[in-house]
Amino acid sequence: MIEINLLPGDGKKKIDLDHGEGLKFEIRPADMFAGMLDKITDKYMLGAIASAAVCGALIAFMFIHQATKASALEERETKALKDSTQFSAVLVAKMKAEASRDSLYQQIAIIKSIDDSRYQWSHLMYEISNALPQYTWLTEITQTSAPRSVAAMDTTKRAAAPVDSTQSPKARTDERNRARKARSDSLLASAKDLKFKIVGHTVDIQALTRFMKSLEASPFIQNVQLSRSDLVQAEGKEVTEFTLEAETQAPPAFAIKTVPLVVSAVH
Repeated sequence: MIEINLLPGDGKKKIDLDHGEGLKFEIRPADMFAGMLDKITDKYMLGAIASAAVCGALIAFMFIHQATKASALEERETKALKDSTQFSAVLVAKMKAEASRDSLYQQIAIIKSIDDSRYQWSHLMYEISNALPQYTWLTEITQTSAPRSVAAMDTTKRAAAPVDSTQSPKARTDERNRARKARSDSLLASAKDLKFKIVGHTVDIQALTRFMKSLEASPFIQNVQLSRSDLVQAEGKEVTEFTLEAETQAPPAFAIKTVPLVVSAVH
């Protein structure tokens, strides 16, 4: 049996049966969640929910950041590959030019050593003649060291230098170039050095001392040492025979004077 209240406002629920639509309930989502939040009173549960929310936000941020970084790295890699392909021919040409430069540097060092040593003995004879005091004469001037040449010494086999695998190719190339330049400079310097001895006679021992000091003061001569001094007979007179040993040295730039070579035309 169904009772229908025809009087409104009696505090009872109203059931609408018009048009056969059935029962209707008006429920809002905000009211439903509000009720759920009212029921959650455990602080650990609230902390777990907050932690899950923070972790989700952090994961989303890291994913977006890593995706952006990966995209940037891919762009850089593409650009680097393009540049490497574009400049590979330039790098090969640069290496060939550097090899040619090193070879030319060695050849110039050889030519320069020959040119610089052409007038070495002329300078030595001039310096010895100017330093020779009175009552002193020379009987012998001899080179005691083996003749040196950059061209001859450069053909000597050298042990290969150890290669440092931790260095970059550019660093190894620079170190090899520095070693070649240093060797060329050392060969050039060693080709200029020679040892010689001077044998002579003097009637005054003080003249020998002055002769040694004058030789030592020369910009072309160094390490003048008296290796032997004896009294001998020369043309019926007692004289002092001496033997000096000395070395050459590279003079300063101001000590060498050069003049232009002028060739007159023959008519």
